[in-house]
Amino acid sequence: MDGGTGPVHRFARWRRRCRIDAGHCRLPDLHVAGYTDAQEPQAAHVQSLRRRALELRQTALRLADEDASASKAFGAAFHLEPGRERETAIKNASINAARASATLGKHAVIAIDDLEWLALNGNQALVSDVVVALGSLRATLAGARTNVSFDLASSTTDDSSMAELRRQHQDLFAALREFEAAIERLDMIASGIDRRAAPTRA
Repeated sequence: MDGGTGPVHRFARWRRRCRIDAGHCRLPDLHVAGYTDAQEPQAAHVQSLRRRALELRQTALRLADEDASASKAFGAAFHLEPGRERETAIKNASINAARASATLGKHAVIAIDDLEWLALNGNQALVSDVVVALGSLRATLAGARTNVSFDLASSTTDDSSMAELRRQHQDLFAALREFEAAIERLDMIASGIDRRAAPTRA
């Protein structure tokens, strides 16, 4: 052990800090839906959107706790004495952490449809709030993508083990592709309403 001052412990502390910072990128609060009035048949859709927004907030709190637990396990693994047990603990903690981040990211993807609907049909006086929510969601997805990618890499030692990892955890690599596509979609939605949200130009 290096007494908590060597490169391994510095890396573990940095790794936990990355997860804490990413955790601040929460699933967005779709409060804009609460200020959107609609006539039938859209009224039913707005009600469903409001309900999903509340469920999303509750889910975000639960996922934040799960991600924090995964982060602690990752740090604990790096504090073990060098050897097979430590390597196994790091690999298991990395995969579990990747799954926690992937779950958060997948819930973020689900919210895109509602934000896109609000961008097109929501209260136009609050279009700037939609842009802020889009940015928050993008940050969440970018953080999830980064953490999943980093966690996967942390569980391997060479190119051959990475190839095996791809075979064993195809769902996590598919999640990375899904998050990248979702980020591109968010950018397109934001670009489409930018003129209305920020009409003045420097």
